[in-house]
Amino acid sequence: METTEIQLRLDPPPRFRRLKVLRFFRLGLRVLCALLLVFAFSHLDFIERGIHQVGQRVHEASERLVENPALKDLVLMINPALQKREEAIREIVELLDKYPTDLASVTKEELAEVIYEEALRYNYDPKFIVAMIGIESSFQNWSVSERGAKGLMQIMPYVAQSLVKDLDIEWNGDSTLFNPFLNVKIGTHYLARLWSDFNDLGLALEAYNHGPTKVKALVDEKKKVSRRFYQKILDAYENL
Repeated sequence: METTEIQLRLDPPPRFRRLKVLRFFRLGLRVLCALLLVFAFSHLDFIERGIHQVGQRVHEASERLVENPALKDLVLMINPALQKREEAIREIVELLDKYPTDLASVTKEELAEVIYEEALRYNYDPKFIVAMIGIESSFQNWSVSERGAKGLMQIMPYVAQSLVKDLDIEWNGDSTLFNPFLNVKIGTHYLARLWSDFNDLGLALEAYNHGPTKVKALVDEKKKVSRRFYQKILDAYENL
């Protein structure tokens, strides 16, 4: 009799055995999910890069198709983001056409594309970059200030030379700054860095105009920093 009782305790009913199997399965599933989450978080950069590369290839393929007049309307209809880009670039070209620049029409269109892409990269409104170029150089690509700042966004050579490595741009002296596309890339990157350093667009613009060392000294000494240049840019932006 005693043996039978022990045997009954060791052999639970079939339903109880199925519940144990189910619990084991659930536990295994949770462990698997946890491992997948750990893998995903540890390879997040890799996954993001992969998604970005796929998106970039789709975007580049769409851009190539847009160059074909017969397919342009169809591609823009299928890809709303590309349509938005085309409209924004067209608007920038129209803004540039309002001012007497020393740039050829084709160069102006390419410049509009660069302005759009760099504005997108640093989360600016493209019109803001256009306004800044207007105040800095009056859209004159070969403009040189009394202090020696050069090009569309009036960048000092020593400043540009310190930034080109970040952008994978080869430094070729003044010719780099007189390249309108590179000038805009360097200028927008410089402003983004200043904005990050000062955490204030007004201070960043004053630092862009007067130099970050001067502005930082005034901030550290708790002295008032002029917002004159900042206001000029805002006024130009609002009037576009």
